[in-house]
Amino acid sequence: MKAVRLPGLSDYAEVHALQQRLVAQRAAGEIDDVVLLLEHAEVITVGRQRGAAANVVEAGNVPVVRVERGGDVTWHGPGQLVAYPIVGLQGARKDLHRHLRSLEEAVMRLLVAKGLQPQRDDRNTGVWLPPAVTETGTLPRKVCAVGIACRKWVTWHGLALNVHPDPAAFARIRPCGFEPDTVTRVSDHLAHPPSLQELVAPLARELAHTLQLPFDGEIRASL
Repeated sequence: MKAVRLPGLSDYAEVHALQQRLVAQRAAGEIDDVVLLLEHAEVITVGRQRGAAANVVEAGNVPVVRVERGGDVTWHGPGQLVAYPIVGLQGARKDLHRHLRSLEEAVMRLLVAKGLQPQRDDRNTGVWLPPAVTETGTLPRKVCAVGIACRKWVTWHGLALNVHPDPAAFARIRPCGFEPDTVTRVSDHLAHPPSLQELVAPLARELAHTLQLPFDGEIRASL
């Protein structure tokens, strides 16, 4: 597995086109598995779930993009660590549900190492932190969204971990169909939270572990 950290704030359309090229190359056997690690410039993406577009509340000047991944509406932007594993599924790993759970597990292992207590929700994908009392009652808080697409048994799209994004950004949507205050950030739960950059290499290592991919530990600056 090659891990590539894209610099700066990545334009969504450019990264989407890059993913498509990599998926085609991976399906043809021209490249090995790749994980892109990045921060997006602000964007709202709408997944394939029925009625997802209705959960865009007030986009303002933020681009809204329909995408191939499963799931509902998601916001991406500064302070959010995104990972896009371009991975061929073969043998026992030819299981999309297992792949989704492996992405969740990588994030959970990362957060446990930071002293947090992440959990799953049997009804919803993603990674959650223990319940908190909010204006809408007691509910778990979603810290990481997960949504994938698959073409010729090569996966793309992936996960978005809220490290320290502006919480007001989520008011533009009903994230994954929930109220904005369902979303939380790593920085809200630690007295001395890590920077986004400090989480890049550990997340790559955990993805390699849960996806059972060989990894030399190097974070590359380009493909």
